[in-house]
Amino acid sequence: MNKLLQSDLSEFESLLEKVKSQGLDYINTIDDRPTSSHQKIPETLGLDKQGLGGRKTLQLFNERFEPLIVSSSGPRFWGYVIGGSTPASIMGDWLASIYDQNPQAIKGTGDISANIELETIQLILDLFDLPKSYVGGFVTGATMSNFTCLAVARQWIGKTAGKDFAKEGITEKIPVLTATPHSSAIKSLALLGMGSNNIVKIKTIEGHKEAISIDDLEAQIKKLNGRPFILISSAGTVNTVDFDDFKAIKKLKETYNFWWHTDAAFGGFAACSNTHKHFLEDWDYSDSITLDCHKWLNVPYESAVFLVKEEHRLLQTESFQNSNAPYLGDPLENFNYLNFLPENSRRLKALPAWFSLRAYGKEGYTSIVENSIGLAQYFGKKIEESHDFKLLAPVRLNNIVFNLKRKPNQNVLDAFLNQLNGSGKVFMTPTFYHDEKAIRASFVNWRTTEKDVDLVCEEMQRIINAI
Repeated sequence: MNKLLQSDLSEFESLLEKVKSQGLDYINTIDDRPTSSHQKIPETLGLDKQGLGGRKTLQLFNERFEPLIVSSSGPRFWGYVIGGSTPASIMGDWLASIYDQNPQAIKGTGDISANIELETIQLILDLFDLPKSYVGGFVTGATMSNFTCLAVARQWIGKTAGKDFAKEGITEKIPVLTATPHSSAIKSLALLGMGSNNIVKIKTIEGHKEAISIDDLEAQIKKLNGRPFILISSAGTVNTVDFDDFKAIKKLKETYNFWWHTDAAFGGFAACSNTHKHFLEDWDYSDSITLDCHKWLNVPYESAVFLVKEEHRLLQTESFQNSNAPYLGDPLENFNYLNFLPENSRRLKALPAWFSLRAYGKEGYTSIVENSIGLAQYFGKKIEESHDFKLLAPVRLNNIVFNLKRKPNQNVLDAFLNQLNGSGKVFMTPTFYHDEKAIRASFVNWRTTEKDVDLVCEEMQRIINAI
């Protein structure tokens, strides 16, 4: 054995204690760690011939990169819809690395950790009150979840025309109807060969809405003259968390032949709220659903779930099966994630989610979601009462979209946001809402409190007064 490997193995407990101590220091001081970094980016170093060993490598990391690490998992990082990791999810994540499983098969004598994943999917269905008629699995994020669901939708479109797109390739344009899709869904259309520009854009409801106009949707459906299509609906748009009318879409599905995909990356968590779950009525009639766990489930990156109705199991297998691996047997008789999702090699992504769901249960996640919604409303009220800021859309769930009250030019708004983020006390993201440049804040972190909102509002006021 290599001497450095042997040395690290003999000191393994001590090395892990140092990492644990450093990790606890980050967690215990996360409120004070800046949300942005002004550190100089170090020059790239080449590979050492002999290596440094674990202890010196940790020291090198701390010298070169640790100061760059921002509190993106902290209570005032309100950009990109990032959830912080719960204590239990970190436990699961550490063990996922230690056990280093490749969860694929559920039978046999090899790695059968995929059974943990199957159970975790059932816990997620319970959390969202979804029927057991969905097959699900873990992927890296909303992009791959949308990709997986839309790949099965693509195969469904082909089969309606008597073709196998997975084997033969796409031979015709596939109609995709949507109003306010997330960029990851558009990227997925490009990756799947359906074309990111080949969508039929549906009008949104008039006023400050991002939801599909059902009247325009039906008008566009009629123009297809009975041709099957894919509908991408939103359970929480990226800016204002607007929800499409699922009851109306369900009614359309009774008349027209289409694949219904719902992107519920973080808006699906409204199902955990006693006051907001009505937004999701009838979403369980979707053929497929995207959920993002490293958002409101508050587990570490990379973690998302795809859900596809079990009745489409054959189509999913046709889309992803390892056709050149006959030793795997019949993919429908011998379940194996190799045949149900894009990756052949995966870490045990389900374990952090399993730990967190088991640790905190339905009531725990209801409290996380309700707290986030309450804080969004609190911040929204502060914006409404301000003399300097204005809300651009009503607070529907957990996102705030706002602007400066005085008519700003782009430079003033950019200067304000750059100074705000540069303060290191909070991080928000720029966005566009109805062609107007704006700022978006998203509440999903289990640590955030009203004190954090008050601190941010004070900083916003200080900066706008200076400008």
